[in-house]
Amino acid sequence: MKFDKTMIMLSASAAALLMLSGCTEDGSNGVDGITPNANEATLLSFSELSAPVLDEEKSSLRATDSVTYLETGKTATIGFTKLMATADVNNGETFGLLKDHTDAAIAFTDGSPYICNGTNSGDGSGLDHSSILRANGRIFMVNQFECGIGGMYGMELQQNNGTLSVKPDSMQYISQKAEFGGWVHCAGMTTPWESHLGSEEYEPDAKKIEDTLDPSTKLTGNSRFNEVTKFYWNDENNANATADNNPYFYGWIPEVTVDASAATPVFGYTKHFSMGRAAWELAYVMPDERTAYLSDDGTNVGFYMYIADAAQDLSAGTLYAAKWIQTSDEGAGKADLMWIKLGHATDAEIRTIVAGEPVFSDIFAYEAPVADACNPGYTYVNTAMGKECLQVKTGMDKAAAFLETRRYAAMKGATTEFRKEEGITFDPDHGVLFVAMSQVTKGMTDGEGDVQLSDNKCGAVYGLNINGESQAAYDTVQSKIDSNYVVSNMYGVVAGAPASYPEGSAYESYTCAASGIANPDNVTYLAGQNILAIGEDTGYHPNDFVWAYDVVSEKMTRIISTPYGSETTSPYWERNVKGYDYLTVVTQHPFGEVSTGDAEYGLVGQATDAQKESFVGVFGPFKF
Repeated sequence: MKFDKTMIMLSASAAALLMLSGCTEDGSNGVDGITPNANEATLLSFSELSAPVLDEEKSSLRATDSVTYLETGKTATIGFTKLMATADVNNGETFGLLKDHTDAAIAFTDGSPYICNGTNSGDGSGLDHSSILRANGRIFMVNQFECGIGGMYGMELQQNNGTLSVKPDSMQYISQKAEFGGWVHCAGMTTPWESHLGSEEYEPDAKKIEDTLDPSTKLTGNSRFNEVTKFYWNDENNANATADNNPYFYGWIPEVTVDASAATPVFGYTKHFSMGRAAWELAYVMPDERTAYLSDDGTNVGFYMYIADAAQDLSAGTLYAAKWIQTSDEGAGKADLMWIKLGHATDAEIRTIVAGEPVFSDIFAYEAPVADACNPGYTYVNTAMGKECLQVKTGMDKAAAFLETRRYAAMKGATTEFRKEEGITFDPDHGVLFVAMSQVTKGMTDGEGDVQLSDNKCGAVYGLNINGESQAAYDTVQSKIDSNYVVSNMYGVVAGAPASYPEGSAYESYTCAASGIANPDNVTYLAGQNILAIGEDTGYHPNDFVWAYDVVSEKMTRIISTPYGSETTSPYWERNVKGYDYLTVVTQHPFGEVSTGDAEYGLVGQATDAQKESFVGVFGPFKF
């Protein structure tokens, strides 16, 4: 049998498209990096927090205790205020307790409560992102949990001279049963219209689930999916079956609103099916309140842009996928970006498809590639799901684009080679979008495809310049993209550095330099301050850090250190919360990522159950 390898090629008009998109010949969009304004000065200077050396330092959350406001020369005391930990009880609710499709509390088989804290026997990492929302003169917080069974809780906050605390008897479980339940909620953001925009990471592979489904038990080859089947849908071994599980229920962008018009607030919940389905770290909405960028976490993943039809309404819009056109392999690399249109949809029409509980073979015909080649009529793709030959079935393009976004994007020629694509934030002071790449490895360094760089296990943060109002952006078929916030290039801004320290050194366990980032995860920009906050999710620093990176001076300052075995998730800059600013920080699964031989590092063996709970708090307050 004869095989033809399907090659992904740029269109013949690529050069013209680059000019149309406003790029210079070298792809820099006229600017490559941060160009300081003539009168620009950094306004914040943090005192440096040392890397932990003593056992007590390694086993606790530590934060720098002062900041200098350079404009006035005044130094203020700041710190970390803990707000809530998993297993805490408020208003009769237990923080992080997961619930099933009837909103009944879930228990493990031994009868103990199923709390998503990242260190018990459940499937997941614990509390991840918390958003602070302002509504009707009140302050609220929405919290999401990164377990197979996604959980969300809302609560009211109270403020006293800048100090925040959780209001007694205010916590509510946020039901997701109207939208097929939640799934692996990761990072998020507070939207410009004061809602919480969340995520559903590591979408289940519908092909694998279809191939491995046991009809008698309804279990599959996906352990996380099985966990949801058993505990959320109460469908273990087909006993007490109440509903079927389906992989297309998960992998979407959820939004939570709060109506504070009454004494007891009402938290509203929806999923934005028109934003596509992938392993979403988060969706980040730009200042126009229409354009959003979506990061796809994993190996061989893509980068996406969504443009809503109307501001403050993500229920309908157009989805695009990026193609990396490399212009330099130095450091973390540099590229032009072109945008491939995947389609337009509304939440309602995609939800209707999902509610029909399709299977993978309803959407695609599949063949296994031979020597990375496919039969005629099939397209070769290499994504997080592996190497495949795919053909979209007749009439299923919209389903393919929005239910299998990464696979469809690869078929259309988009780049699906990124590795551990994580947080996103926007610097309005310089018109730069920042995207964290936790590692520059695997598909980015395998010598194949679009991205061809050198390995850096410590990762990097990339900058992407915004075209702006004066530079129209066009997609690969030369259709104008209806947004002034289109990015057209991508370049390394700051990277971690592999390191080796001598035996006996305080940093002996560090394999990325102690003075810089390791596996950047979530990022947030402190608008007006020239500071990019970078949180880590790493095993290359025994304790994870949050850094303040000055985008003008390039100075890196360590400002937070989390307990051993934990991940620092979702630092997020919350501005003007009744006159104060805060950096929210979540410490996920303290003492949770502990392997054999690590017990001598810190007080791991002596950690109590309470110390192992995930918790959220705020760093600050800041008063400008």
